[in-house]
Amino acid sequence: MEKIKEALEKARLAVPKQFKKSDSSVFDLSASKKVVTQINDTDMHDISYESTRIVELDPVHLERNRIVCYGKSDPAAWVFDSLRTQVLQKMDDNGWQTIAVVSPTPESGKTVVSINLAISIANQPQKTAMLVDFDLRRPKVAQYLGLKLDKSINDYISSNTPISELLINPNMPRLVVLPTKNGITNSAEVLSSSKMQGLMQEIKSRYESRIVIFDLPPLLNADDALVILPKVDCVLLVVGNGLVKEAEVEEAMHYIPKEKLIGVVLNKAEVDTTTYY
Repeated sequence: MEKIKEALEKARLAVPKQFKKSDSSVFDLSASKKVVTQINDTDMHDISYESTRIVELDPVHLERNRIVCYGKSDPAAWVFDSLRTQVLQKMDDNGWQTIAVVSPTPESGKTVVSINLAISIANQPQKTAMLVDFDLRRPKVAQYLGLKLDKSINDYISSNTPISELLINPNMPRLVVLPTKNGITNSAEVLSSSKMQGLMQEIKSRYESRIVIFDLPPLLNADDALVILPKVDCVLLVVGNGLVKEAEVEEAMHYIPKEKLIGVVLNKAEVDTTTYY
């Protein structure tokens, strides 16, 4: 545990000065205890989805998969709200719109963090969010959300299916999900293709208020994430407590451009569960 904390401290110190404020850029999901600011802009109303499929999610399935921000009934949701506020502050300050969520190795919980962060951002009245499952090797977003997919990114890759036919709205007014159904073997080559670059540009430019969250494969298991990192605005690194070695954290940070590292999440920390108030 101490070695992980030391590595996280190195991550905090590696964040460029223009991102450093009095709040730490290391987000401990076991300890963060307040939302830094409140945004008072005019809420976005009357968002409708004419061609996007709307799916009602199963709260029991979400709870089983640790998706705590849906419905705001879980006391742990405030942790992701705090993470959201700190992330959005830095993204707004720099005019950023896209963020990649990565981990050094598997099982750190990056997909769970990605989903909860996306839902929390969508709960912010001044933002809309899109969650993109770009872990083409082992896609998990649809599984964790309990989505039954007729079409997904796989169809865009194989047959040019329009993006509008792939998007899913999980019955939230400001969130859409772009899922991947099946893993593919040549994922790095696919992500490098002009076709996928066009996909990224389209989903980035569709709405000015949209924050796009890319769930990417672990950095040290394949080169997929390395293909995408130069094309996103910032990166959030998820470290599984007790699951990642200090050397692996340092190696992963070597691949992330320093100017893009927005923070580090220490996930799966052992703490007592208490309500916020």
